[in-house]
Amino acid sequence: MESDSESDQTAVVRPGKWRRIRRIAYCATGLAVGVPLIAFWIAYLLLDVRSPQDVLASLDKTVVLKYADGSDLLRIVPAGGDRRFVPFDQVPAKLRDAIVATEDPTFWDNAGFDPTGIGRAFLTGVGGGSGITQQYIKKSTGDEDSTLSRKMQELVLATKITQQQSKEQIFESYVNIISFGRNTFGPAAAMNAFFGRPLDDSITWSEAAFLAGMIQSPSVHDPAVSGDEHAAKRWRYVRDKLVERGYLKNADGMAYPGAEIKPPAETRVSVNYDQYHLKQQALAELEEAGFPLSRLQQGNLTVQTTLDPKLQAAAHASLDDRLKAAPAEFRGALVAIDPASGAVRAYDGGNNGVRDYAGTGHPLGSAFHPFTAAAGLASGMRLTDRLDEPARIEYLGEKFEYPAKCPQPCTVRSALASGATTPFISLARKVGVDAVSAAARSAGIPDEVDSTPTMREKDGVTIGSGIVVGRYPLRPLDVASAYATFAADGRHAPAHLVDKVLDQSGKVVWQYEKEPTATVAPEVARDVTEALRTTLPDGGSAALRTGESERGNSQDNQDAWAVGYTEKLAASVWIGTDDDRKLVDGDGTKVTGSGLPAEIWRSFLVQR
Repeated sequence: MESDSESDQTAVVRPGKWRRIRRIAYCATGLAVGVPLIAFWIAYLLLDVRSPQDVLASLDKTVVLKYADGSDLLRIVPAGGDRRFVPFDQVPAKLRDAIVATEDPTFWDNAGFDPTGIGRAFLTGVGGGSGITQQYIKKSTGDEDSTLSRKMQELVLATKITQQQSKEQIFESYVNIISFGRNTFGPAAAMNAFFGRPLDDSITWSEAAFLAGMIQSPSVHDPAVSGDEHAAKRWRYVRDKLVERGYLKNADGMAYPGAEIKPPAETRVSVNYDQYHLKQQALAELEEAGFPLSRLQQGNLTVQTTLDPKLQAAAHASLDDRLKAAPAEFRGALVAIDPASGAVRAYDGGNNGVRDYAGTGHPLGSAFHPFTAAAGLASGMRLTDRLDEPARIEYLGEKFEYPAKCPQPCTVRSALASGATTPFISLARKVGVDAVSAAARSAGIPDEVDSTPTMREKDGVTIGSGIVVGRYPLRPLDVASAYATFAADGRHAPAHLVDKVLDQSGKVVWQYEKEPTATVAPEVARDVTEALRTTLPDGGSAALRTGESERGNSQDNQDAWAVGYTEKLAASVWIGTDDDRKLVDGDGTKVTGSGLPAEIWRSFLVQR
């Protein structure tokens, strides 16, 4: 009986419990849905969208770049006409279509944002999910931080502006506030900056695709910065989107408009080529850190670089003084880095045009040998271990023949000091090209530059025998950074030219914070330094490796290098030409790394 009673009580009580559970669930669901909706509605009532005219006025500010000591380096001043307002009906249809196809294919139909794009960005972590309307909101508010509150505000304002304005008005606001690169805002300034023509219906599909492609990352996609190969890749992406999304039936007859693109020298003001290279390097770093030029100008922000004014002047003096007496076709670059922090203290990419020789890859030749030596030392070899120096040697299907340079008995130490090449091919045969590549990567040579793999064959994957003879092009910036790792006993600090960003009150709003990491065994770094030991003209101790890169299969040189370091400064010097011609001085003598480049390197180091 007692058991039956308990059973009856359970049967009576259970429905009540479930009712309470359902009520709680209903309340929780109501709160989960209601609270965000209420918050959205309150934000909708309180927040307003700025007009494009107000935003454009706020953008008209000079961005100051400063040296590390706080003194002025250069000013980025908006050129006259860079902020001209273009009404919607004066934006050519081809350009409108190219921009929509690339930036927001659902723009004409969505409610201010693309839920699919946002969901994809949330799930995959790829892309920001921001369409044209949201991009305008970000630009108009000057707030591009990746925070939940900022995203909520962006969605509210995107919804509000979509209900208050037509799609034509929103597009008009957007296209006049975004940057197309080269310090331009709006399509009229962009058309003039890149093609030297007014914006009208004469624009071609190819030109429209190029301009639309610039919007994503204007400081990177400019061919004057990253080269035509990189810019053409971005152009092809936009072209394919135009076809894929029905704006064009096919791309027949379309070609990358590289020949029509004007050099920045015709639109740039107030800076020389030296300053232009510095500006572009700084802007590329800032864009990666989330501070594109438009954000800097919106916030009236100041950029403090890592450059030392005295070292920068010394770099210019050392390079310019010696190149004045050299053949007119000679070009040069010099980069100096603090091994302890990776801070770029001097950066001279040449003063011969928009091409930045410090940020352009050149074959390193025999100046690559320290990395091969590091691979051998990391495998357990010692500086006193002997290396073979045959007159002829075959490796990975390629035959090499070099004159004997290594004092006998040839060791790792004497091979590094002499500049002999064959011993390092012998060493690579022992450890393998993968180990050689890994040693260079550990020192600081990046995996890729502008989306192109480094130290690889044209397929972007294969490591050929060319790595051992320094055939693959490397940037003086990266070479100085990698040698700096040896100077720092194996601790690598990524090279950077921007130190901090400050607001108009002097408050730091962004600071470079990457710390050095141990990437090369200390004993390996010290052995490399010991083998490269040299004495500066002022008696100071340093390490130096000079080298040359051969011109094709000839015995002529096309690139000459001097790379080395003290405890406090690593510097790379490159000398070459624009067309990779035979590198000879005025009397026909072959130029080697131990000649002109080493003279420039020593002159700079004694002025430090």
